[in-house]
Amino acid sequence: MIKKFLIERMSWIIFFIVLQFFIIFIGFMDSTLPVLSLLYIVFLSSIGFILFLIVRYQKETNFYRRLEDWEPLDDVSPIPNSSSPLEAIVEKNLTEQTEHYKREMSQNITHVEQEKDDLLSWIHEIKTPLTAMQLMMERVEQEDLKSQLQYEWLRVHLLLDQQLHQKRMPFLNHDLYIERTNLESVIFQEIKGLKTWCMQRKIGFDVSLHVTHILTDAKWFSFILRQLITNAVKYSEASDIDIESYTKKGLTTLSIRDYGRGIDPRDLQRIFDKGFTSTRHHNDSASTGMGLYLTKKVAESLKIKIEVQSKRDEGTTFTLTFPKKNAFVDITSM
Repeated sequence: MIKKFLIERMSWIIFFIVLQFFIIFIGFMDSTLPVLSLLYIVFLSSIGFILFLIVRYQKETNFYRRLEDWEPLDDVSPIPNSSSPLEAIVEKNLTEQTEHYKREMSQNITHVEQEKDDLLSWIHEIKTPLTAMQLMMERVEQEDLKSQLQYEWLRVHLLLDQQLHQKRMPFLNHDLYIERTNLESVIFQEIKGLKTWCMQRKIGFDVSLHVTHILTDAKWFSFILRQLITNAVKYSEASDIDIESYTKKGLTTLSIRDYGRGIDPRDLQRIFDKGFTSTRHHNDSASTGMGLYLTKKVAESLKIKIEVQSKRDEGTTFTLTFPKKNAFVDITSM
């Protein structure tokens, strides 16, 4: 702050130094003026000027120091009170702009909340005709047509489910309920939901669970599984998907391995980025680039470590490592 103050008042300092040199110059030019007396005056005035700068530094920087620590949208720390007419102008403008932005932010939050509620309501409403369509498809006699309809119905269902969870994401920490969850039940429920699609792509599952129960939020963990299994099915064909749970270094681990097209090495660091699809299959319209992004966000909230290993044309393995019991203290205390 001292350096900034000196730079701000540099014109004063330069003017004072030039003035002192001018006085000394006059003393040398005019022999009637005692030079020693003039030097004494310059010395005293320099001391006075330094004391003046010290006083002004304390007075002028006090307002700006408080201004540096001020949080514009924090009601707990109000705008610093001014102590001069110029500081009063700054305070007045800051107050008016802050109030304006607070009003705008409040309006935007209300608008976003309304849009979210409308979308969630629409998603819940659209589930009714989707259920009716599912029942109607059961009456279709042509197996090829029935299979295609069920596949497209499943795509719509999964996209709606993804959108629903995406809108709930900002409130995820308030929606968690950590409980002892039956891993087998959750996995087979998700596999059952993809049964038609798996049959169409001739995909089977090899499930080996050495650990049968975990501590997690069943609803949000199901969402993670749904995204990972859906990806495995989407990018595989005529092969099995291996799902295995085991204990590693005292931690429960779940791996989901497919033998599909794999992930390009240059994409591995970006697959969890929002909106990222693929550089190798950039025109893949079936991918939204949101599934793995949301999966990562949910996993972080559940304290689940998610890792991925993949080789091109050999398949991909996602590994979920669950935290120890005491890691949920932070979640349950929210």
